Amino acid sequence: MGRGTWSWIVPDCLWEIAKPLIPPSKVLSQGGGTQDTPDETLFAAIVYVLVSGCAWRALPPCFGISKSTAHRRFMIWSRAGVRGRLHETVLDRIDQCGLLDLTRTVHDSAHVRAKNGGELTGPSPVDRGKAGSKMHVLSDGHGLPLIVGVSAANTHDSPGLKPMVAGLLSRHDPHRGRHYKPRKLHADKAHDTPELRKWLPGKHIAVRIARMGIESSERLDRRRWVSERTMSWPTGHRRLNHRYERHPRNYLAFLGLAAALCCYKRLIRLTT
Repeated sequence: MGRGTWSWIVPDCLWEIAKPLIPPSKVLSQGGGTQDTPDETLFAAIVYVLVSGCAWRALPPCFGISKSTAHRRFMIWSRAGVRGRLHETVLDRIDQCGLLDLTRTVHDSAHVRAKNGGELTGPSPVDRGKAGSKMHVLSDGHGLPLIVGVSAANTHDSPGLKPMVAGLLSRHDPHRGRHYKPRKLHADKAHDTPELRKWLPGKHIAVRIARMGIESSERLDRRRWVSERTMSWPTGHRRLNHRYERHPRNYLAFLGLAAALCCYKRLIRLTT
């Protein structure tokens, strides 16, 4: 398959960012050789599965690779954390351009049906008790996804917020020029717990969470609409509309790759 045939799937600029993050191919134990399929083709096939939502067995023959090869490499790269490093690298470039708005962050979640069950699934309260999961997204003031996560559909939103914020704070490294320290966090009433209201100020993050039974969420909607828009972006990647992966790590890999693609598109749009 020629490079020009699927250049629309993985632009040259995106591949330049992803290439250094991909681990080298290992020697095959059967014949002593190495994988002869270019990493660029495999990366394009994985992005195609994410965007189109097709099964691995339905990969177009024009890619020139088998379903087992593509799926095996996806698993290897998933365990190696390629999606997380790609997402962080794109965010670093956005931050270097001064396009990251950390004056406020917004947390939101969305339910997805888990077709095959697996870990981190549970009866969905919004889908007649069918097995499902929640995708969590913490976005900046412009709606760029900063960090993503997955939990069971029957878990409360509030426990999912702390690990999301903690994961973002772990990236804050002023010595390396990385500044991921949000000033304020917006969230809906589902996050109105004494633990979060105490923990967030302890991290020097202002709390903007509507108080349950006291305060309306309408004022928060002036800021939270960016999160609602952000949550709609993953649905443009059909593989995320339903969770087919039994292991949450694999679904999270697709979700993280989608977040990286969203950030990359915004980077290109704002810098050209």
